[in-house]
Amino acid sequence: MDVLSDAVAAMRTGRPHSRRQDLYAPWGWRFPASDGTGFHVVLQGSAWLIPAAGEPVAMGPGDVVFLAQGREYGLAGGLDVPLEDVRPLPDGTWPETTPAAPPAPSGPPAVLLCGAYMLDRSRAHPLLAELPDVVHLPARVGAHRSLRTAVELLGAELEEPQPGSDTVVASLLDTLLLYILRAWWLRERHGSGRPTGWAAALADPGVAAALRCIHGAPDHPWTVEDLGARAGLSRAAFARRFAALVGEPPLTYLTWWRMTTAARLLRADDTPLRTIAQRTGYTSEFAFAKAFKREYGVAPGQYRRQSARTA
Repeated sequence: MDVLSDAVAAMRTGRPHSRRQDLYAPWGWRFPASDGTGFHVVLQGSAWLIPAAGEPVAMGPGDVVFLAQGREYGLAGGLDVPLEDVRPLPDGTWPETTPAAPPAPSGPPAVLLCGAYMLDRSRAHPLLAELPDVVHLPARVGAHRSLRTAVELLGAELEEPQPGSDTVVASLLDTLLLYILRAWWLRERHGSGRPTGWAAALADPGVAAALRCIHGAPDHPWTVEDLGARAGLSRAAFARRFAALVGEPPLTYLTWWRMTTAARLLRADDTPLRTIAQRTGYTSEFAFAKAFKREYGVAPGQYRRQSARTA
């Protein structure tokens, strides 16, 4: 997998969910803080995204907003509309919130596509952790065509479910999340000014090559010299550039990614610890268990049991 896909897979838990909302003014909701992320797409009409901090964001047809950090926010048909609190159900999904159509609607209708993803923020990948609270992707002719196509397909499946729609919708939601993140990354990379943080790391040919090596083969016994050679840089020059853009030395990030991968494998199934150790670059189960406990505070077997109880 590539770095962006890995960053998402490392944090995702459970199944994403989505809903098409047909709204009639006046309408307004307040969403509480959560461990997940959410998105809203205006298919018809307009809406206002009201973050807990910062200026409201006006949304028109085709606009996408992504709430990356799970903070409280409001969504309404107008800035003067009182916000009704929305509380998630026990399974993490949102209840039906669409107001009933009034006998004589007092404002224009709006159609929104809304969705949410549950995340494990205890192991947040820095690529996602540095996202702003609100990612606003305005509709522009010719911009983000793949994202627009995914939105149209998802909207059609939710409007008229067909046999197999459950699987199609889940796949489209995963695809949509990656397209949103890719659109943000490309905007950061090609926008005004120089990219910073992980946008700069992924845009740097040498550092990006090293990251692909780490993510593509976490079981390989990488050294700084090996990674520097893949980056086309001397050991010292590579180490400086990697640390400056990623925020930590190459081997520190390698260990972090190995442990993150191990935790994901432990949560996924009953793969033997010996196999997980081999997949994450450890020559013995003992060495792996020691490294894992140092990182997570519990032994791998205990971590697996705890994860099974909370699933």
